[in-house]
Amino acid sequence: MRYGGMILVMIAAILWGITGGIADILMNKGWSPSVISFYRGAVGLVCVLVWFLLRAKQNFPTSSRVYLWSLVAGLGVAGNFTLYFLSIEASSIAIAATLMYTAPVFVLLVSFLLKIERSSWLKWGCITGVLVGIILLTGAYNTGSTSVTLLGAGAGLGAGISYAVFIFGFKNASNFGKPQTVLTIAFLAFSALLLLFIDRQEALSVLTSGDIGWFILLGLVGAGVSFVLYVVGVRWTAPSTASMIAMIEPVTASLFGVMVLGDSLTFVQLIGMVLILATITFLSVNKTD
Repeated sequence: MRYGGMILVMIAAILWGITGGIADILMNKGWSPSVISFYRGAVGLVCVLVWFLLRAKQNFPTSSRVYLWSLVAGLGVAGNFTLYFLSIEASSIAIAATLMYTAPVFVLLVSFLLKIERSSWLKWGCITGVLVGIILLTGAYNTGSTSVTLLGAGAGLGAGISYAVFIFGFKNASNFGKPQTVLTIAFLAFSALLLLFIDRQEALSVLTSGDIGWFILLGLVGAGVSFVLYVVGVRWTAPSTASMIAMIEPVTASLFGVMVLGDSLTFVQLIGMVLILATITFLSVNKTD
């Protein structure tokens, strides 16, 4: 399938963008970002565990590399979520989003160092175009309305590096095991790690609250379905290409904010959105492995 992998990754990114809107609703209701992130992974774990158990004997990993790379992927996801929210808290969502989506730069550099991919002007041009689009979309260029701290900048870059880590983890784990196996191990690692840091009392109160439905929806859209599509799609897609296509997430999040949450987009933000979509389309058409 020439474009099948890219289409699956794109659908996953759209679902992640919707997840951001759902998380925003929950945060406005008073829930902490760490607890929201935990339930996103925990509900996802339940979904992929059911998928794994349907054919447990066939899905059971036979290579130790599956465990290794799946753990790396799970730690990458946990680091990405945690550092991203920390960057928002220390600076602003515009700065945090821009720094997090520097991930393609790290992916491309590591791919080049490991000789997974060859560097080309096309890939660098696509990376530049998408990053410029994200800066316009998030408004990070307007430094007069944002405050960048060392902690905010460091956490934002850390979120980008973590994003690159989970891309490589999923890509490599999928080479040795089935998607349901990879996701089960990754989400187990994710949930175990976040459980050490979240407010457990607040996490327990979710189960008896009126917002439990929102948390289940968050997990289904943000992990249970989207990560299945992503892991399957990334097996047919180069790491740097998958990371750039996934950047459609902030576009989806912005549209969700406009149509559902009542946010507004400026003309400059619309230009950024068009630039991202145009670059992703160009990359898809001209993709070479």
